[in-house]
Amino acid sequence: MKTLLVIAGPTAVGKTALCVRLAKSLQTDVVSADSRQLYRELSIGTAKPTPYEMDGVPHHFVSSHSITEAINAGRYERECLTLLQELFQKKDVVILSGGTGLYINAICVGLDDMPTVDPALRQSLRERWETEGLGPIQQELQHLDPDYVQAADMKNPARVLRALEICLTTGQPYSLFRRKQPIERPFKSVFVALDRPRDELYKRIDSRMDAMLAAGLVEEVRSLLPYRDYKALQTVGYQEVFPFLNGEYEYEEMVRLLKRNSRRYAKRQLTWFHNQGDYHWFGPDDDTEILKLAVDSIHV
Repeated sequence: MKTLLVIAGPTAVGKTALCVRLAKSLQTDVVSADSRQLYRELSIGTAKPTPYEMDGVPHHFVSSHSITEAINAGRYERECLTLLQELFQKKDVVILSGGTGLYINAICVGLDDMPTVDPALRQSLRERWETEGLGPIQQELQHLDPDYVQAADMKNPARVLRALEICLTTGQPYSLFRRKQPIERPFKSVFVALDRPRDELYKRIDSRMDAMLAAGLVEEVRSLLPYRDYKALQTVGYQEVFPFLNGEYEYEEMVRLLKRNSRRYAKRQLTWFHNQGDYHWFGPDDDTEILKLAVDSIHV
């Protein structure tokens, strides 16, 4: 059966280098599952792999779209599945790599079919959260959907707000709309997640941020000022620089926030992948073991 080898993990863990080595061994392509690297205008702040780092291995969904396009998980799912259908005509295994868990899930198990939410309601709930805090919103969600509250991470504002907006939009519990069974795909997904000792990972993140700044991160963000309100720029690596450009704090504070928020982002990514439950965990240098897992899956 055709195999999609998923290589996931936090920022700066070493996904790119590993995927290039694996792709050469398997004679295949890499498909990016990064919700920011697909934008042509975002390069330094997204740690987009350079042609030198790709080393001749084809990478898809890297600089494939403009920031002016509205790319969400649903569109990514449609376009990526079309690409995979083409790639699998010639290859038995394709590598899907990135740190955006929602995009990986969209390809491997499908997205929940959620109803459309009025943007005004979404904004209203966000303003409530900012003024009242998360507590009252958690209480309202507890009343409307106790089943979801029991299973969910109630400290995650995005998830709490999303669940409540669906409840208020439909008059039904959010848990009714969540997918119970994955969609059948014409390929098998093998899930690999990478990790390093925490102090080592954090040092790599700090070093990467220093390299980004040396490469011109501030200049890149300055060039993106006309797009600063776009969702694609509401992310670590950009949201810390805009206030600096506005004169809200000094350069040293910007650097501190960039490094701190990147470390926090990596921690959230690790928590996400650990909570999925179906990942095999490896170090970024465990090529032999990961290759064996991939090759064995082809012959199952």
